[in-house]
Amino acid sequence: MLTGLLFLAMVVVALMAYVRLSPLDTARWHRPVEATSDEEHAGGAVRIVAGDEALFRQIAAAALRLPRTTVLAGSVEAGHVTYVTRSVFFGFPDLTTIERRDGEVRMHARLRFGVSDLGVNAKRLEGLIAAVEGG
Repeated sequence: MLTGLLFLAMVVVALMAYVRLSPLDTARWHRPVEATSDEEHAGGAVRIVAGDEALFRQIAAAALRLPRTTVLAGSVEAGHVTYVTRSVFFGFPDLTTIERRDGEVRMHARLRFGVSDLGVNAKRLEGLIAAVEGG
């Protein structure tokens, strides 16, 4: 029994290491937001709001203030940036791309592993919008 528990613990540690240390392919994740309207799917969500560069900068700053969030690629100056936000315990990465295009701020948040994010990414985008609207 002790051997089984030890084996299980080793498997969990190995999976945690894989989730935290596996590389994120910038070319795959740092892409333009192609959606033209709000949408939700099992692994993420898209939100599009009318806005200028100032709104884009506010949303980008709010995204960077989220806990456990770092920049994967891009920059605010380029008008296109992708962030990685990791879950607390396992460190699962979710990716959020924010871009300024055609008088809009387009945001796409999605998971890296799994098939369903249980609405976490949609809530994150709604939170970013609320943060800049003062709500």
